[in-house]
Amino acid sequence: MSAHCQLTGRRPGFGHHISHSHRRTRRRFDPNVQRKRYWLPSEGRHIRLTLSAKAIKTVDAIGIEAAVTRIRARGGKV
Repeated sequence: MSAHCQLTGRRPGFGHHISHSHRRTRRRFDPNVQRKRYWLPSEGRHIRLTLSAKAIKTVDAIGIEAAVTRIRARGGKV
């Protein structure tokens, strides 16, 4: 599963592991993404979205219809 959110567009960040001796090695900070299934009443079907934890809270606040509209406005496929 690719580690990006369909609603907010969050993607992994990159940085360094820094050891006790201060040697740096590359690392990746992945967002907390989950696959979640929602019922979409306007289309009469379930949809499965890959969302970050913050995006799940956003869907709870604005509703699935508005969230799908935002995803489609960004050019995402639902």
